[in-house]
Amino acid sequence: MKILHVITSLRIGGAEKLLADLLPRLQQNGHKVAIYVFLGIHTPLVDQLQSSGVRVLLGRDTDSVYNPKHIKVLRKLMPEYDIVHAHNSSPQLFVALANIGLNKPIVTTEHSSDNRRRKLIFFHPLDKWMYRQYRRIICISKPCKKKLQEYLDLEITNSLCIINNGIDTQHFAKARPSLEYCHKSLHASHIIINVAGFRWEKDQPTIIRAIQLLPEDYHLLLAGDGELKNNCYQLARKLGVDGRVHFLGLRTDVDELLQASDVVVMSSHHEGLSLSNLEGMAAGKPFVASDVVGLKEIVAGYGLLFPHENHQVLASIIKKLCEDKEYAATVATRCQQRAMEFDIKNTVAAYDAIYDEIIT
Repeated sequence: MKILHVITSLRIGGAEKLLADLLPRLQQNGHKVAIYVFLGIHTPLVDQLQSSGVRVLLGRDTDSVYNPKHIKVLRKLMPEYDIVHAHNSSPQLFVALANIGLNKPIVTTEHSSDNRRRKLIFFHPLDKWMYRQYRRIICISKPCKKKLQEYLDLEITNSLCIINNGIDTQHFAKARPSLEYCHKSLHASHIIINVAGFRWEKDQPTIIRAIQLLPEDYHLLLAGDGELKNNCYQLARKLGVDGRVHFLGLRTDVDELLQASDVVVMSSHHEGLSLSNLEGMAAGKPFVASDVVGLKEIVAGYGLLFPHENHQVLASIIKKLCEDKEYAATVATRCQQRAMEFDIKNTVAAYDAIYDEIIT
């Protein structure tokens, strides 16, 4: 079948990384797959998808993700496809609006357990209408589904299902360590890494504050980009750790960076189902996460949890892992075994089954 996915951008993020892994595999299964990207910024994920044969349609990089012109573009594109699949808030709304009169089978994936729009009461009636337009609403975790049901007053329960995000676990398990960012090149005894966009919900400041409490030979790698990157840089300077906090920007070698690190940390305020979480665990590294919805469900009993925003406890956990190699190895083994439950093969099969069900 012909499937069109719609997303705001192809910068580094959970939804974006999922599609970079998912769409080529759907293509290999015999589907003709395309993706329309609202923000037409050329990124490494664009190259990755194009090289795999996926058709990438880029909007203008100067347009807002809420520019109504995207509706007009979608109305021209959608008749070519058997199924249209929306990701993120503005594509969810615009695909639903563009589908008025077209009556195409439309699907959406809910990638987070919360978003800012849900806190604005005037959006609630519009969201309730929007979600009713979708044949299937795929939630990436149980907490994600529960939160959406609460928000929508359970009125579309039959449309909701759960498909956990997945990653290519072997890719991260077998990667070679980065030579650019390793202990020798950084003159560091211990390397901590966080892979996430610089957005409020990712809360990198908590990790930066934890680094300030650790000895001088502890270094932090921050891989990602976003609107709050400069704020984090200014915080690192203010705390006097800017020489030990390395801002790497968007990277295509995350697997190698993970292998060069000693501990992987996610300090988010909330998550849907974090792919960076799974990648860090699959790399065979001890994983430490804030005890919040979307992280604790995956990490508890395998990796280590610290109280939300508590940088003092985070620092003590990192120090123990770095000083006690046997303890760190035990945690890392548990993490890697847990990650294997979320292999991308399972995700692809589940998406394929949803599409078949809708078409038949």
